[in-house]
Amino acid sequence: MVDRSGFIAILDELALTLGQLADIGVRTVPSSPETLETVNSWGAAPAAGAGAAGETLEDIRAHIGDCRRCKLCLSRTNIVFGAGDPQARLMFVGEGPGQDEDRAGEPFVGAAGQLLNRIIEAIALRRQDVYIANVVKCRPPGNRLPEADEIATCSPFLRRQIAAIRPRFICTLGSCAAQTLLNTSQAVSRLRGRFFDFEGIRLLPTFHPAYLLRYPEKKREVWEDMKLLMKEFPYDTQRA
Repeated sequence: MVDRSGFIAILDELALTLGQLADIGVRTVPSSPETLETVNSWGAAPAAGAGAAGETLEDIRAHIGDCRRCKLCLSRTNIVFGAGDPQARLMFVGEGPGQDEDRAGEPFVGAAGQLLNRIIEAIALRRQDVYIANVVKCRPPGNRLPEADEIATCSPFLRRQIAAIRPRFICTLGSCAAQTLLNTSQAVSRLRGRFFDFEGIRLLPTFHPAYLLRYPEKKREVWEDMKLLMKEFPYDTQRA
């Protein structure tokens, strides 16, 4: 029996394979016995690095490889996979890397990242105590929001990261991350201030730090969200 993360990995592998075939001019796939045997094998437990139960972040990163699955690969400098404690009880999820992150290959290292660091410290944690990732792993040109096809291609890797880390809490930053994980079209301004369930994990949406740099008056609302998080967050996960 294949679980949800395994099924997503199977679809991801299928899309990648079909894309590679299309690149070399293949337009049809023969239904030979060998092909049918391969298709039937997709129902078996996937190999490590392809959505298998118990896979690690290293497995997932290896599976991503030098990703060419969507058009964002054409303009990126580095894949920004994620950073932090692989056993973190709190995970922050943003939308996508910016210019600074693209250069460094690490999420949230620019001005918005510095603000996120201060937010993390304000809830008595350190950056190394949490895990930070994005919906997409490559920088959208001009720091625009990720497009629907890019999210559809890349978000399965985020879901596998979440499954590997299995945090108790997720804090989504901005509308894109909240909408992706909650499968909703509502803006973060309507979602923030309360917890949602994401596959047994408590998820709290709040504003993106980059938004706070443009509208600093919204910091008060983010602090209210962080107080809500601290109230629910287990004491033994916080720094003394």
